Amino acid sequence: MKRLDAVAAAGAILLLAGLAVPAGRDGTGPFYWPAEGIAAAGLALAAAAAVYFALRRPQGLFAGLALTLAIMLAAAPLRLLGRGFELGAAAPGLWLAVLGLVCLAWRALELLARAPAGRVVHAIVVPGLFGLWLLYLWEVIVGGFAIPRILLPSPSQIGHVIAGSLDLLAQDFRQTFLKSVLAGFAIGSGTGFITAVLIDRSPFLQKGLLPLGALVSAIPIVGIAPIMVMWFGFDWQSKAAVIVVMTFFPMLVNTLTGLEAAGRIERDLMHSYAAGYWQTLLLLRLPNALPFVFNALKINSTLSLIGAIVAEFFGTPIVGMGFRISTEVGRMNIDMVWATIAVAALAGSMFYGAIALIERALTFWHPSYRRA
Repeated sequence: MKRLDAVAAAGAILLLAGLAVPAGRDGTGPFYWPAEGIAAAGLALAAAAAVYFALRRPQGLFAGLALTLAIMLAAAPLRLLGRGFELGAAAPGLWLAVLGLVCLAWRALELLARAPAGRVVHAIVVPGLFGLWLLYLWEVIVGGFAIPRILLPSPSQIGHVIAGSLDLLAQDFRQTFLKSVLAGFAIGSGTGFITAVLIDRSPFLQKGLLPLGALVSAIPIVGIAPIMVMWFGFDWQSKAAVIVVMTFFPMLVNTLTGLEAAGRIERDLMHSYAAGYWQTLLLLRLPNALPFVFNALKINSTLSLIGAIVAEFFGTPIVGMGFRISTEVGRMNIDMVWATIAVAALAGSMFYGAIALIERALTFWHPSYRRA
């Protein structure tokens, strides 16, 4: 806790120091934070410190105060950016204040993560606030140093492009995700699982297929994609074929490993009950293999989206996320590239999250999900 206390103290010092030096430059010269802003920040910090030490460091209360203070003061740099001030190296006060806010936010999020709060706080609130804080820093750094849009657009610029291109992005999403990704993911994962169950009793096939799986997994996507385009055409079928190749062997290997996860004591117990091979498989070995199967599904959810986007670089109809990225890069329209990347990242995260929720519902008995 001493390290965290030092972080909070450093945040307060940096924030007050930033309020005392020039925060930017306009047409008339250096610009300082207004006196009322300095007074408000000082009073807020004093109130937070007083409550913090008077109540003997209650984690939740101090975290809420620090986070509220950081959110209130975080709007000030954005206001300067919106008013057209010259920032960069001419704004030491701005960057000191931002560093102070980073320290306060870090302190607050650390306390929230360690506090005995509910599952929603730990699983959603803390990661969500951390993501929003990263977007805020991205916005301030890009605007403060006037980074050209062609190099790195700000989150607000990317959001503006997304809002103005919803129809186009929706078409790309349907082509890439709803057609290529879902079809390839289902076929590749399904055939990998069925093949693993069928060859479970065949050591010869296991020893023959596993080295082949390692060999195929090492083949780069850029080598498979052109071949699949020649075989299956330019539409989503060729992209789904690439995904099948990428997802088949992860599912095969994980399922075979999971089928061997059942302990010898459990197998002997099933044998003592005169259970046959298929009864043991359905009642013991497959349930024990579920964590491994879902691990493969989560891996395949990311591989599927990557494979579909990369495969679209080598031939596709005039629609799709990969087509949009390659086309807009050639046009130097980097805003649209980042907008497409944002949609792909959101879709992939939601796909992964849906699989994780299903896993939690079906494998609640696993030790990793047990709660004290």
